[in-house]
Amino acid sequence: MNDTDIRKAMVAGVERLTAWSELLDRINVFPVADGDTGRNLVISLAPLRRTDGEPKILARELLFSARGNAGNIAARFFHAFLQGSPPTELAATIQRGRDQAWQAVADPQPGTMLTFFDELIGIVRQDPPVQADRAWVRRVMGHLTAVVAATTDRQMRLKESGVVDSGALGMFLFFDGFWNGLAGHDDEFCDVATLFSDRLHVHPRVHAYPESGYCVDMVLSHDEGADQKIAAIAHNGESVVVIRDGDYVKVHLHTQDREQTRRRIETISHVLQWSDDDLQAQTAAFQYPHTRQALHVMTDAAGSLTREHARALDVTLLDSYIIMGEKALPESCLTPAILYEAMKKGQSVSTSQASIFERLQSYQSVVSLYGKALYLCVGSFYTGNYDTAVQWKTEHDPHNSLTVMDTGCAAGRLGLLAQVTARFAGQTENPDEVTTFAREAVHRCHEYIFLDRLQYLAAGDRMSKTGAFFGDMMHMKPVISPQPDGARKVGLVRNRRDQEAFAVKKLAAGLKPDSRSVIWLEYTDNRDWIEDEFRPEIKNMYPAAEIVVKPLSLTTGVHTGPGSWAVAFFADE
Repeated sequence: MNDTDIRKAMVAGVERLTAWSELLDRINVFPVADGDTGRNLVISLAPLRRTDGEPKILARELLFSARGNAGNIAARFFHAFLQGSPPTELAATIQRGRDQAWQAVADPQPGTMLTFFDELIGIVRQDPPVQADRAWVRRVMGHLTAVVAATTDRQMRLKESGVVDSGALGMFLFFDGFWNGLAGHDDEFCDVATLFSDRLHVHPRVHAYPESGYCVDMVLSHDEGADQKIAAIAHNGESVVVIRDGDYVKVHLHTQDREQTRRRIETISHVLQWSDDDLQAQTAAFQYPHTRQALHVMTDAAGSLTREHARALDVTLLDSYIIMGEKALPESCLTPAILYEAMKKGQSVSTSQASIFERLQSYQSVVSLYGKALYLCVGSFYTGNYDTAVQWKTEHDPHNSLTVMDTGCAAGRLGLLAQVTARFAGQTENPDEVTTFAREAVHRCHEYIFLDRLQYLAAGDRMSKTGAFFGDMMHMKPVISPQPDGARKVGLVRNRRDQEAFAVKKLAAGLKPDSRSVIWLEYTDNRDWIEDEFRPEIKNMYPAAEIVVKPLSLTTGVHTGPGSWAVAFFADE
Protein backbone atom coordinates (compact mmCIF):
# COMPACT_ATOMS: atom_id res chain seq x y z
CA MET A 1 0.00 0.00 0.00
CA ASN A 2 1.55 3.29 -1.13
CA ASP A 3 0.45 6.90 -1.45
CA THR A 4 -0.79 6.35 -5.01
CA ASP A 5 -3.00 3.49 -3.82
CA ILE A 6 -4.54 5.70 -1.14
CA ARG A 7 -5.18 8.58 -3.55
CA LYS A 8 -6.88 6.24 -6.05
CA ALA A 9 -8.92 4.68 -3.25
CA MET A 10 -10.11 8.14 -2.21
CA VAL A 11 -11.35 8.72 -5.76
CA ALA A 12 -13.32 5.46 -5.55
CA GLY A 13 -14.79 6.64 -2.25
CA VAL A 14 -15.87 10.00 -3.63
CA GLU A 15 -17.39 8.43 -6.75
CA ARG A 16 -19.38 5.88 -4.75
CA LEU A 17 -20.65 8.60 -2.44
CA THR A 18 -21.58 10.78 -5.44
CA ALA A 19 -23.57 8.00 -7.11
CA TRP A 20 -25.70 7.65 -3.97
CA SER A 21 -25.83 11.35 -3.04
CA GLU A 22 -29.51 11.67 -3.97
CA LEU A 23 -30.33 9.20 -1.19
CA LEU A 24 -28.35 11.29 1.30
CA ASP A 25 -30.37 14.38 0.31
CA ARG A 26 -33.61 12.43 0.63
CA ILE A 27 -33.01 11.44 4.29
CA ASN A 28 -31.24 14.61 5.45
CA VAL A 29 -33.35 15.74 8.41
CA PHE A 30 -30.63 16.49 11.00
CA PRO A 31 -29.66 19.04 12.15
CA VAL A 32 -32.03 20.69 9.64
CA ALA A 33 -34.41 19.01 7.21
CA ASP A 34 -33.01 20.88 4.20
CA GLY A 35 -32.12 17.91 1.99
CA ASP A 36 -28.63 19.00 0.94
CA THR A 37 -26.15 16.68 2.66
CA GLY A 38 -25.49 14.70 -0.52
CA ARG A 39 -24.95 17.83 -2.59
CA ASN A 40 -22.70 19.39 0.04
CA LEU A 41 -20.52 16.31 0.43
CA VAL A 42 -20.10 16.00 -3.34
CA ILE A 43 -19.02 19.64 -3.63
CA SER A 44 -16.85 19.55 -0.52
CA LEU A 45 -14.90 16.42 -1.39
CA ALA A 46 -14.46 17.16 -5.10
CA PRO A 47 -10.73 17.99 -4.63
CA LEU A 48 -10.14 14.38 -3.56
CA ARG A 49 -10.88 13.28 -7.13
CA ARG A 50 -7.47 14.49 -8.23
CA THR A 51 -4.73 11.90 -7.86
CA ASP A 52 -1.92 14.10 -9.20
CA GLY A 53 -2.43 17.31 -7.24
CA GLU A 54 0.03 18.75 -4.75
CA PRO A 55 -1.23 17.70 -1.27
CA LYS A 56 -0.94 21.18 0.24
CA ILE A 57 -2.86 22.72 -2.66
CA LEU A 58 -5.59 20.07 -2.45
CA ALA A 59 -5.84 20.58 1.30
CA ARG A 60 -6.42 24.28 0.71
CA GLU A 61 -9.00 23.50 -1.98
CA LEU A 62 -10.85 21.33 0.55
CA LEU A 63 -11.09 24.34 2.83
CA PHE A 64 -12.47 26.59 0.10
CA SER A 65 -14.86 24.03 -1.42
CA ALA A 66 -16.42 22.79 1.83
CA ARG A 67 -20.18 23.44 2.02
CA GLY A 68 -22.72 22.84 4.76
CA ASN A 69 -22.36 21.26 8.16
CA ALA A 70 -21.53 17.76 6.91
CA GLY A 71 -19.28 19.02 4.12
CA ASN A 72 -17.13 21.13 6.41
CA ILE A 73 -16.74 18.37 8.98
CA ALA A 74 -15.87 15.82 6.30
CA ALA A 75 -13.42 18.22 4.62
CA ARG A 76 -11.65 18.74 7.92
CA PHE A 77 -11.40 14.99 8.49
CA PHE A 78 -9.96 14.32 5.02
CA HIS A 79 -7.55 17.22 5.37
CA ALA A 80 -5.47 14.74 7.39
CA PHE A 81 -5.27 12.37 4.43
CA LEU A 82 -3.45 15.04 2.40
CA GLN A 83 -0.75 15.88 4.92
CA GLY A 84 1.85 13.43 3.73
CA SER A 85 1.71 10.72 6.41
CA PRO A 86 3.16 7.39 5.26
CA PRO A 87 0.44 4.96 4.11
CA THR A 88 1.69 2.53 6.78
CA GLU A 89 0.39 5.01 9.37
CA LEU A 90 -3.20 4.96 8.10
CA ALA A 91 -4.59 4.48 11.61
CA ALA A 92 -2.69 7.55 12.83
CA THR A 93 -4.00 9.53 9.85
CA ILE A 94 -7.59 8.55 10.67
CA GLN A 95 -7.02 9.47 14.31
CA ARG A 96 -5.71 12.91 13.36
CA GLY A 97 -8.64 13.43 10.98
CA ARG A 98 -11.08 12.41 13.69
CA ASP A 99 -9.49 14.86 16.16
CA GLN A 100 -9.52 17.72 13.64
CA ALA A 101 -13.19 17.10 12.84
CA TRP A 102 -14.20 17.13 16.50
CA GLN A 103 -12.20 20.29 17.21
CA ALA A 104 -13.91 22.16 14.37
CA VAL A 105 -17.46 21.67 15.68
CA ALA A 106 -18.75 24.09 18.30
CA ASP A 107 -21.48 21.74 19.57
CA PRO A 108 -20.59 18.10 18.75
CA GLN A 109 -23.58 15.77 18.63
CA PRO A 110 -23.76 11.97 19.03
CA GLY A 111 -25.22 9.80 16.29
CA THR A 112 -23.61 11.81 13.51
CA MET A 113 -20.57 11.72 11.26
CA LEU A 114 -18.43 12.41 14.33
CA THR A 115 -19.63 9.18 15.97
CA PHE A 116 -18.82 7.36 12.74
CA PHE A 117 -15.25 8.67 12.89
CA ASP A 118 -14.94 7.53 16.53
CA GLU A 119 -16.00 4.01 15.62
CA LEU A 120 -13.89 4.00 12.47
CA ILE A 121 -10.66 4.65 14.34
CA GLY A 122 -11.71 2.14 16.99
CA ILE A 123 -12.19 -0.73 14.54
CA VAL A 124 -9.03 0.14 12.54
CA ARG A 125 -6.91 0.11 15.69
CA GLN A 126 -8.55 -3.10 16.91
CA ASP A 127 -8.22 -4.79 13.51
CA PRO A 128 -5.39 -3.01 11.59
CA PRO A 129 -5.39 -3.12 7.78
CA VAL A 130 -2.10 -5.00 7.59
CA GLN A 131 -3.54 -6.73 4.56
CA ALA A 132 -6.67 -4.98 3.29
CA ASP A 133 -8.14 -8.06 1.64
CA ARG A 134 -11.77 -8.91 0.96
CA ALA A 135 -12.28 -10.63 4.34
CA TRP A 136 -10.88 -7.62 6.23
CA VAL A 137 -13.09 -5.19 4.30
CA ARG A 138 -16.16 -7.28 5.13
CA ARG A 139 -15.31 -7.30 8.84
CA VAL A 140 -14.77 -3.54 8.99
CA MET A 141 -17.84 -2.66 6.94
CA GLY A 142 -19.92 -5.07 9.01
CA HIS A 143 -18.96 -3.15 12.13
CA LEU A 144 -19.65 0.22 10.48
CA THR A 145 -23.06 -1.01 9.29
CA ALA A 146 -24.08 -1.39 12.93
CA VAL A 147 -22.66 2.05 13.70
CA VAL A 148 -24.75 3.76 11.02
CA ALA A 149 -27.91 1.81 11.94
CA ALA A 150 -27.53 2.93 15.57
CA THR A 151 -27.58 6.63 14.66
CA THR A 152 -31.37 6.50 14.32
CA ASP A 153 -31.79 6.16 18.07
CA ARG A 154 -29.16 8.69 19.09
CA GLN A 155 -30.94 11.85 17.92
CA MET A 156 -34.62 12.58 18.55
CA ARG A 157 -35.22 14.02 15.09
CA LEU A 158 -33.68 10.97 13.42
CA LYS A 159 -35.75 8.65 15.60
CA GLU A 160 -39.00 10.48 14.88
CA SER A 161 -38.18 10.57 11.18
CA GLY A 162 -37.21 6.89 11.11
CA VAL A 163 -33.94 7.36 9.21
CA VAL A 164 -30.22 7.01 9.78
CA ASP A 165 -28.00 10.08 9.86
CA SER A 166 -27.24 11.16 6.29
CA GLY A 167 -23.73 12.37 7.10
CA ALA A 168 -22.81 9.09 8.75
CA LEU A 169 -24.27 7.17 5.80
CA GLY A 170 -22.27 9.37 3.45
CA MET A 171 -19.05 8.40 5.20
CA PHE A 172 -20.15 4.74 5.15
CA LEU A 173 -20.51 4.96 1.37
CA PHE A 174 -17.15 6.67 1.03
CA PHE A 175 -15.27 4.11 3.07
CA ASP A 176 -17.03 1.23 1.35
CA GLY A 177 -15.52 2.55 -1.88
CA PHE A 178 -12.21 3.47 -0.21
CA TRP A 179 -11.52 0.12 1.48
CA ASN A 180 -12.56 -1.88 -1.57
CA GLY A 181 -10.37 0.39 -3.68
CA LEU A 182 -7.39 -0.37 -1.46
CA ALA A 183 -8.21 -4.07 -1.66
CA GLY A 184 -8.37 -3.89 -5.45
CA HIS A 185 -12.05 -4.81 -5.65
CA ASP A 186 -14.54 -2.84 -7.70
CA ASP A 187 -17.30 -5.41 -7.95
CA GLU A 188 -18.40 -6.05 -4.37
CA PHE A 189 -19.96 -3.32 -2.24
CA CYS A 190 -22.41 -3.15 0.62
CA ASP A 191 -26.04 -3.26 -0.48
CA VAL A 192 -27.13 -0.06 1.24
CA ALA A 193 -30.78 -0.38 0.23
CA THR A 194 -30.98 -3.81 1.88
CA LEU A 195 -28.82 -3.09 4.95
CA PHE A 196 -30.82 0.00 5.94
CA SER A 197 -34.06 -0.72 4.07
CA ASP A 198 -36.35 0.31 6.92
CA ARG A 199 -34.38 3.49 7.67
CA LEU A 200 -34.17 5.20 4.28
CA HIS A 201 -37.67 6.69 4.14
CA VAL A 202 -38.62 9.79 6.12
CA HIS A 203 -41.81 9.56 8.17
CA PRO A 204 -44.35 12.31 7.37
CA ARG A 205 -44.04 13.71 10.88
CA VAL A 206 -40.72 15.35 9.95
CA HIS A 207 -42.76 18.03 8.20
CA ALA A 208 -43.55 19.48 11.63
CA TYR A 209 -40.11 21.15 11.60
CA PRO A 210 -40.21 24.36 9.56
CA GLU A 211 -36.95 26.32 9.37
CA SER A 212 -35.97 29.88 8.62
CA GLY A 213 -32.73 31.78 8.16
CA TYR A 214 -29.66 31.01 6.08
CA CYS A 215 -26.95 28.39 5.89
CA VAL A 216 -23.73 30.38 5.37
CA ASP A 217 -20.21 29.35 4.38
CA MET A 218 -17.42 31.93 4.39
CA VAL A 219 -13.65 31.96 4.01
CA LEU A 220 -11.88 34.78 5.83
CA SER A 221 -8.32 36.03 5.96
CA HIS A 222 -6.70 34.96 9.22
CA ASP A 223 -6.01 38.46 10.54
CA GLU A 224 -3.90 38.89 13.66
CA GLY A 225 -6.05 39.33 16.76
CA ALA A 226 -9.37 38.70 14.98
CA ASP A 227 -9.82 35.09 16.15
CA GLN A 228 -11.80 35.87 19.28
CA LYS A 229 -14.07 38.37 17.50
CA ILE A 230 -14.75 35.92 14.67
CA ALA A 231 -15.50 33.18 17.20
CA ALA A 232 -17.89 35.47 19.10
CA ILE A 233 -19.86 36.27 15.94
CA ALA A 234 -19.87 32.67 14.76
CA HIS A 235 -21.08 31.26 18.04
CA ASN A 236 -24.17 33.46 17.90
CA GLY A 237 -25.28 31.19 15.07
CA GLU A 238 -26.25 27.52 14.98
CA SER A 239 -24.57 24.42 13.48
CA VAL A 240 -21.26 26.24 13.79
CA VAL A 241 -18.05 24.81 12.31
CA VAL A 242 -14.85 26.89 12.48
CA ILE A 243 -11.65 25.76 10.75
CA ARG A 244 -8.33 27.60 10.95
CA ASP A 245 -5.75 26.74 8.33
CA GLY A 246 -2.67 28.88 7.85
CA ASP A 247 -3.70 32.31 6.59
CA TYR A 248 -7.40 31.42 6.36
CA VAL A 249 -10.42 30.82 8.57
CA LYS A 250 -13.42 28.85 7.28
CA VAL A 251 -16.71 29.44 9.07
CA HIS A 252 -19.98 27.59 8.57
CA LEU A 253 -23.09 28.64 10.49
CA HIS A 254 -26.85 29.08 10.39
CA THR A 255 -28.06 32.62 10.96
CA GLN A 256 -31.37 34.43 10.86
CA ASP A 257 -29.82 37.59 9.40
CA ARG A 258 -27.15 36.95 6.78
CA GLU A 259 -26.67 40.64 5.94
CA GLN A 260 -26.03 41.61 9.54
CA THR A 261 -23.69 38.65 9.98
CA ARG A 262 -21.69 39.65 6.92
CA ARG A 263 -21.49 43.30 7.97
CA ARG A 264 -20.16 42.32 11.40
CA ILE A 265 -17.62 39.94 9.91
CA GLU A 266 -16.42 42.55 7.40
CA THR A 267 -15.59 44.97 10.22
CA ILE A 268 -12.94 42.60 11.58
CA SER A 269 -11.76 40.44 8.66
CA HIS A 270 -11.61 40.35 4.88
CA VAL A 271 -14.23 38.03 3.32
CA LEU A 272 -12.52 36.02 0.56
CA GLN A 273 -15.47 33.77 -0.29
CA TRP A 274 -19.14 33.76 0.69
CA SER A 275 -22.06 31.47 -0.17
CA ASP A 276 -25.44 31.01 1.44
CA ASP A 277 -28.59 28.89 1.11
CA ASP A 278 -32.11 29.96 2.06
CA LEU A 279 -33.20 27.44 4.70
CA GLN A 280 -36.87 28.33 4.36
CA ALA A 281 -36.80 27.58 0.63
CA GLN A 282 -34.80 24.40 1.14
CA THR A 283 -37.00 23.00 3.90
CA ALA A 284 -40.12 23.85 1.92
CA ALA A 285 -38.73 21.96 -1.09
CA PHE A 286 -37.76 19.03 1.14
CA GLN A 287 -41.32 18.78 2.44
CA TYR A 288 -42.86 18.83 -1.04
CA PRO A 289 -45.13 15.77 -1.35
CA HIS A 290 -44.21 13.34 -4.13
CA THR A 291 -46.70 11.44 -6.26
CA ARG A 292 -46.34 7.69 -6.32
CA GLN A 293 -44.95 6.76 -9.75
CA ALA A 294 -45.50 3.58 -11.75
CA LEU A 295 -41.90 3.77 -12.98
CA HIS A 296 -39.03 5.84 -11.64
CA VAL A 297 -37.39 8.14 -14.20
CA MET A 298 -33.66 8.71 -14.47
CA THR A 299 -31.96 11.04 -16.94
CA ASP A 300 -28.73 12.91 -17.57
CA ALA A 301 -28.09 16.25 -15.86
CA ALA A 302 -26.98 17.51 -19.29
CA GLY A 303 -30.71 17.78 -20.00
CA SER A 304 -31.16 21.20 -18.32
CA LEU A 305 -32.83 19.78 -15.21
CA THR A 306 -31.43 21.37 -12.08
CA ARG A 307 -30.93 19.27 -8.96
CA GLU A 308 -33.83 21.13 -7.30
CA HIS A 309 -36.19 20.67 -10.25
CA ALA A 310 -35.31 16.99 -10.49
CA ARG A 311 -36.04 16.51 -6.79
CA ALA A 312 -39.47 18.14 -7.16
CA LEU A 313 -40.23 15.73 -10.03
CA ASP A 314 -38.65 12.77 -8.19
CA VAL A 315 -36.25 12.26 -11.10
CA THR A 316 -32.72 10.93 -10.61
CA LEU A 317 -29.90 12.76 -12.39
CA LEU A 318 -26.71 11.25 -13.75
CA ASP A 319 -24.18 14.07 -13.77
CA SER A 320 -21.68 15.20 -16.34
CA TYR A 321 -18.71 17.21 -15.11
CA ILE A 322 -17.67 20.79 -15.72
CA ILE A 323 -13.91 21.27 -15.62
CA MET A 324 -12.65 24.79 -14.85
CA GLY A 325 -8.89 24.89 -14.81
CA GLU A 326 -7.90 21.98 -12.56
CA LYS A 327 -11.24 21.82 -10.72
CA ALA A 328 -14.11 19.53 -11.69
CA LEU A 329 -17.66 19.59 -10.32
CA PRO A 330 -20.87 17.77 -11.24
CA GLU A 331 -22.88 20.20 -13.31
CA SER A 332 -25.91 19.89 -11.02
CA CYS A 333 -23.74 21.22 -8.16
CA LEU A 334 -22.32 24.23 -10.02
CA THR A 335 -23.89 27.68 -10.05
CA PRO A 336 -24.36 29.08 -13.59
CA ALA A 337 -23.02 32.50 -12.56
CA ILE A 338 -19.68 30.98 -11.53
CA LEU A 339 -19.32 29.12 -14.82
CA TYR A 340 -20.11 32.06 -17.10
CA GLU A 341 -17.98 34.48 -15.11
CA ALA A 342 -15.04 32.11 -15.53
CA MET A 343 -15.71 31.85 -19.28
CA LYS A 344 -15.88 35.63 -19.66
CA LYS A 345 -12.48 35.90 -17.98
CA GLY A 346 -11.04 33.47 -20.51
CA GLN A 347 -10.54 30.60 -18.08
CA SER A 348 -10.16 27.17 -19.66
CA VAL A 349 -13.50 25.36 -19.37
CA SER A 350 -14.51 21.94 -20.72
CA THR A 351 -16.82 19.01 -20.00
CA SER A 352 -16.41 15.31 -19.32
CA GLN A 353 -18.53 12.29 -18.49
CA ALA A 354 -18.60 10.68 -15.07
CA SER A 355 -16.21 7.75 -14.77
CA ILE A 356 -17.46 4.32 -15.81
CA PHE A 357 -17.36 3.27 -12.16
CA GLU A 358 -19.51 6.21 -11.06
CA ARG A 359 -22.02 5.58 -13.83
CA LEU A 360 -22.31 1.89 -12.95
CA GLN A 361 -22.84 2.81 -9.30
CA SER A 362 -25.57 5.26 -10.35
CA TYR A 363 -27.48 2.56 -12.23
CA GLN A 364 -27.14 0.23 -9.25
CA SER A 365 -28.35 2.86 -6.79
CA VAL A 366 -31.48 3.64 -8.84
CA VAL A 367 -32.43 -0.02 -9.23
CA SER A 368 -31.72 -0.73 -5.55
CA LEU A 369 -33.79 2.19 -4.31
CA TYR A 370 -36.69 2.14 -6.77
CA GLY A 371 -36.92 -1.40 -8.12
CA LYS A 372 -38.03 -0.45 -11.63
CA ALA A 373 -36.65 2.55 -13.51
CA LEU A 374 -36.57 4.12 -16.97
CA TYR A 375 -33.29 5.76 -18.00
CA LEU A 376 -33.98 8.48 -20.55
CA CYS A 377 -30.45 8.64 -21.88
CA VAL A 378 -28.90 11.57 -23.73
CA GLY A 379 -28.60 10.73 -27.41
CA SER A 380 -25.83 8.23 -28.17
CA PHE A 381 -24.37 10.66 -30.72
CA TYR A 382 -23.39 12.98 -27.85
CA THR A 383 -21.94 10.60 -25.22
CA GLY A 384 -21.19 6.96 -24.48
CA ASN A 385 -23.75 6.84 -21.67
CA TYR A 386 -26.18 4.67 -23.63
CA ASP A 387 -23.61 1.98 -24.43
CA THR A 388 -22.36 1.98 -20.83
CA ALA A 389 -25.88 1.55 -19.44
CA VAL A 390 -26.71 -1.25 -21.89
CA GLN A 391 -23.49 -3.05 -20.97
CA TRP A 392 -24.30 -2.77 -17.24
CA LYS A 393 -27.81 -4.01 -17.90
CA THR A 394 -26.49 -7.04 -19.80
CA GLU A 395 -24.16 -8.01 -16.97
CA HIS A 396 -26.04 -6.96 -13.82
CA ASP A 397 -29.78 -6.72 -14.53
CA PRO A 398 -31.23 -10.26 -14.72
CA HIS A 399 -34.67 -9.06 -13.61
CA ASN A 400 -34.92 -6.34 -16.29
CA SER A 401 -35.24 -3.63 -13.65
CA LEU A 402 -33.73 -0.83 -15.76
CA THR A 403 -35.14 0.14 -19.15
CA VAL A 404 -32.59 2.13 -21.15
CA MET A 405 -33.85 4.44 -23.91
CA ASP A 406 -31.59 6.21 -26.40
CA THR A 407 -33.71 9.34 -26.70
CA GLY A 408 -31.62 11.06 -29.37
CA CYS A 409 -32.16 14.20 -27.29
CA ALA A 410 -29.83 16.57 -25.47
CA ALA A 411 -30.01 19.83 -23.51
CA GLY A 412 -33.48 21.16 -22.71
CA ARG A 413 -35.18 18.79 -25.11
CA LEU A 414 -34.00 15.87 -22.94
CA GLY A 415 -34.89 17.56 -19.66
CA LEU A 416 -38.36 18.47 -20.88
CA LEU A 417 -38.91 14.88 -21.97
CA ALA A 418 -37.93 13.72 -18.47
CA GLN A 419 -40.34 16.21 -16.88
CA VAL A 420 -43.41 15.23 -18.87
CA THR A 421 -42.58 11.52 -18.54
CA ALA A 422 -42.13 11.73 -14.77
CA ARG A 423 -45.48 13.50 -14.46
CA PHE A 424 -47.16 10.87 -16.60
CA ALA A 425 -45.59 8.17 -14.41
CA GLY A 426 -47.62 9.59 -11.52
CA GLN A 427 -50.87 9.30 -13.48
CA THR A 428 -50.77 5.59 -14.33
CA GLU A 429 -50.13 2.32 -12.55
CA ASN A 430 -48.73 0.59 -15.62
CA PRO A 431 -44.91 0.87 -16.08
CA ASP A 432 -45.19 -0.15 -19.74
CA GLU A 433 -47.45 2.81 -20.42
CA VAL A 434 -44.74 5.13 -19.09
CA THR A 435 -42.17 3.74 -21.49
CA THR A 436 -44.62 3.95 -24.40
CA PHE A 437 -45.46 7.54 -23.48
CA ALA A 438 -41.77 8.49 -23.39
CA ARG A 439 -41.10 6.99 -26.82
CA GLU A 440 -43.97 8.98 -28.31
CA ALA A 441 -43.21 12.16 -26.37
CA VAL A 442 -39.72 12.38 -27.88
CA HIS A 443 -41.29 13.57 -31.12
CA ARG A 444 -43.34 16.24 -29.33
CA CYS A 445 -40.38 17.81 -27.52
CA HIS A 446 -38.58 20.57 -29.41
CA GLU A 447 -35.75 22.97 -28.61
CA TYR A 448 -34.04 25.88 -30.31
CA ILE A 449 -30.77 27.20 -28.91
CA PHE A 450 -29.67 30.73 -29.78
CA LEU A 451 -25.96 31.53 -29.73
CA ASP A 452 -24.55 34.97 -29.09
CA ARG A 453 -20.97 34.29 -30.22
CA LEU A 454 -19.34 31.47 -32.17
CA GLN A 455 -15.99 31.47 -30.36
CA TYR A 456 -17.07 28.86 -27.80
CA LEU A 457 -18.17 26.37 -30.44
CA ALA A 458 -14.77 26.83 -32.05
CA ALA A 459 -12.99 26.38 -28.72
CA GLY A 460 -14.77 23.05 -28.33
CA ASP A 461 -13.82 22.02 -31.90
CA ARG A 462 -17.46 22.10 -32.99
CA MET A 463 -16.66 24.46 -35.84
CA SER A 464 -13.53 25.93 -37.43
CA LYS A 465 -11.93 28.88 -35.68
CA THR A 466 -11.86 30.70 -39.01
CA GLY A 467 -15.59 30.19 -39.40
CA ALA A 468 -16.20 31.44 -35.89
CA PHE A 469 -14.07 34.53 -36.51
CA PHE A 470 -15.85 35.55 -39.69
CA GLY A 471 -19.23 34.65 -38.23
CA ASP A 472 -18.63 36.97 -35.28
CA MET A 473 -17.25 39.68 -37.55
CA MET A 474 -20.44 39.57 -39.61
CA HIS A 475 -22.61 39.35 -36.50
CA MET A 476 -24.16 36.10 -37.66
CA LYS A 477 -25.74 34.06 -34.88
CA PRO A 478 -26.69 30.45 -35.59
CA VAL A 479 -29.77 28.73 -34.22
CA ILE A 480 -29.24 25.06 -33.41
CA SER A 481 -31.53 22.22 -32.40
CA PRO A 482 -30.34 18.99 -30.70
CA GLN A 483 -31.26 16.02 -32.91
CA PRO A 484 -30.29 12.31 -32.87
CA ASP A 485 -27.48 12.98 -35.38
CA GLY A 486 -26.08 15.97 -33.47
CA ALA A 487 -26.73 19.67 -32.94
CA ARG A 488 -28.27 20.67 -36.28
CA LYS A 489 -28.10 24.27 -37.50
CA VAL A 490 -31.68 25.30 -38.30
CA GLY A 491 -31.31 29.01 -38.79
CA LEU A 492 -29.02 32.03 -38.94
CA VAL A 493 -29.93 35.45 -37.55
CA ARG A 494 -28.17 38.76 -36.93
CA ASN A 495 -29.29 40.00 -33.52
CA ARG A 496 -31.40 39.31 -30.46
CA ARG A 497 -34.50 40.79 -32.02
CA ASP A 498 -34.19 38.28 -34.85
CA GLN A 499 -33.63 35.50 -32.29
CA GLU A 500 -36.86 36.43 -30.52
CA ALA A 501 -38.78 36.50 -33.78
CA PHE A 502 -37.40 33.07 -34.72
CA ALA A 503 -38.44 31.63 -31.34
CA VAL A 504 -41.94 33.12 -31.58
CA LYS A 505 -42.35 31.69 -35.07
CA LYS A 506 -41.34 28.20 -33.99
CA LEU A 507 -43.66 28.31 -30.98
CA ALA A 508 -46.53 29.42 -33.19
CA ALA A 509 -45.86 26.52 -35.58
CA GLY A 510 -46.03 23.99 -32.74
CA LEU A 511 -48.59 25.38 -30.28
CA LYS A 512 -52.10 26.80 -30.44
CA PRO A 513 -52.78 30.09 -28.60
CA ASP A 514 -54.87 28.26 -25.95
CA SER A 515 -52.26 25.51 -25.52
CA ARG A 516 -51.82 24.15 -22.00
CA SER A 517 -48.39 22.87 -22.93
CA VAL A 518 -45.03 23.30 -21.20
CA ILE A 519 -42.56 25.95 -22.39
CA TRP A 520 -39.03 26.28 -21.04
CA LEU A 521 -37.12 29.54 -21.40
CA GLU A 522 -33.47 28.71 -20.70
CA TYR A 523 -30.81 31.27 -19.78
CA THR A 524 -27.04 31.46 -19.36
CA ASP A 525 -25.96 34.84 -17.96
CA ASN A 526 -29.09 36.64 -19.20
CA ARG A 527 -31.78 35.58 -16.74
CA ASP A 528 -33.00 39.14 -16.07
CA TRP A 529 -33.75 39.75 -19.76
CA ILE A 530 -35.65 36.48 -20.09
CA GLU A 531 -37.57 37.01 -16.83
CA ASP A 532 -38.40 40.69 -17.33
CA GLU A 533 -38.82 41.01 -21.09
CA PHE A 534 -39.16 37.75 -23.00
CA ARG A 535 -41.24 35.71 -20.55
CA PRO A 536 -44.08 38.31 -20.35
CA GLU A 537 -44.27 38.30 -24.15
CA ILE A 538 -44.57 34.51 -24.31
CA LYS A 539 -47.03 34.45 -21.40
CA ASN A 540 -49.22 36.91 -23.24
CA MET A 541 -49.18 34.68 -26.32
CA TYR A 542 -49.85 31.44 -24.39
CA PRO A 543 -51.73 32.38 -21.18
CA ALA A 544 -52.72 28.78 -20.40
CA ALA A 545 -49.23 27.31 -20.88
CA GLU A 546 -46.85 26.40 -18.08
CA ILE A 547 -43.85 28.67 -18.65
CA VAL A 548 -40.66 27.85 -16.74
CA VAL A 549 -37.55 30.03 -16.62
CA LYS A 550 -34.52 27.87 -15.89
CA PRO A 551 -30.79 27.55 -16.58
CA LEU A 552 -29.62 26.10 -19.87
CA SER A 553 -27.76 22.85 -19.31
CA LEU A 554 -24.26 23.81 -18.17
CA THR A 555 -22.83 21.14 -20.45
CA THR A 556 -24.52 22.95 -23.34
CA GLY A 557 -23.54 26.32 -21.93
CA VAL A 558 -19.84 25.42 -22.00
CA HIS A 559 -20.11 24.88 -25.77
CA THR A 560 -22.44 27.77 -26.58
CA GLY A 561 -21.07 30.35 -24.13
CA PRO A 562 -22.41 33.36 -22.23
CA GLY A 563 -25.22 35.22 -23.96
CA SER A 564 -26.76 32.08 -25.42
CA TRP A 565 -30.29 31.08 -24.51
CA ALA A 566 -32.94 28.59 -25.61
CA VAL A 567 -36.63 27.82 -25.98
CA ALA A 568 -37.90 24.28 -25.44
CA PHE A 569 -41.54 23.20 -25.60
CA PHE A 570 -43.70 20.10 -25.41
CA ALA A 571 -46.56 20.11 -27.87
CA ASP A 572 -49.58 18.75 -25.98
CA GLU A 573 -51.81 18.71 -29.08
